[in-house]
Amino acid sequence: MSMKSRIVVIVAAAIVVVGFMSVFIVDEREKALVLRFGQIKQVKTEPGLGFKFPWLDQVVRFEDRILQLETPLIEVTPADDRRLEVDAFVMYRIADIVQFRQALGAGGEREASIQLNDILDGQIRAVLGADGVTSNAILSPERASLMESIRVAAQVRASDLGLAVVDVRLRQTNLPEQNFDATLQRMIAEREREATDERARGREAAQRVTAVADRTYEELLSEARKNGLIIEGEADAERTKILAKAFGADPEFFDFYRSLRAYETSIRAENSTLVIPPDHEFLTYLQSSAPRVAK
Repeated sequence: MSMKSRIVVIVAAAIVVVGFMSVFIVDEREKALVLRFGQIKQVKTEPGLGFKFPWLDQVVRFEDRILQLETPLIEVTPADDRRLEVDAFVMYRIADIVQFRQALGAGGEREASIQLNDILDGQIRAVLGADGVTSNAILSPERASLMESIRVAAQVRASDLGLAVVDVRLRQTNLPEQNFDATLQRMIAEREREATDERARGREAAQRVTAVADRTYEELLSEARKNGLIIEGEADAERTKILAKAFGADPEFFDFYRSLRAYETSIRAENSTLVIPPDHEFLTYLQSSAPRVAK
């Protein structure tokens, strides 16, 4: 091979190498910055080919997928002073790679995790320790709104780092081991006090109902007695009226009837005996009154 041919081959190879070193590829899972002496020259946010000056430019790649972070266990004190140990699971992504690079420098995702963890630590303590937030609220379905409050508060701080906080989930929510027994006893005492209050209110309500029932009973009984006396008086009056009318129709018969009733009353007992002489007025009346009773 001649010298000229060798030069051509060398030049061609150099061009291929330079061309190869001038091209970089960004796939759909990432974004990239082109830096020249530490200064940002290009921002590549779409997948595809990119070009740079070889030896002068540096391509720095960043994840475009959602990243995950687990916070360490921290202790919070809600409004009811019942301390809890909580940790969180956080999903975030790099929203602005230029701001991310400027804020964190070469630290990248590692430094982002450290600072985001500090942000979440403060916001979890602030939200869960706010006035009106009790341990019961943290342990109830209401915790969903609390997690959203933590996410929104963390996003305000994380946006300065070029990050977007996608979701925050509280994982463990436990009582500290050394406080478990004391907290359990306090919960039992609170429930017993609530039960005592409920029983007292129940007894008070029962007494009111009983008093109303007793008063209603007495009123109904009094009304019934009054009505009974009225009816009884009316019946006696009617009876007297009927008897008077009947007595006026046949006085002799009613004299006879009253005599029979008097004798019946006198000898009603089983061991009673009535002794009368044969010429007693009653026997004489019976013998002499039969024809007259029949008329």
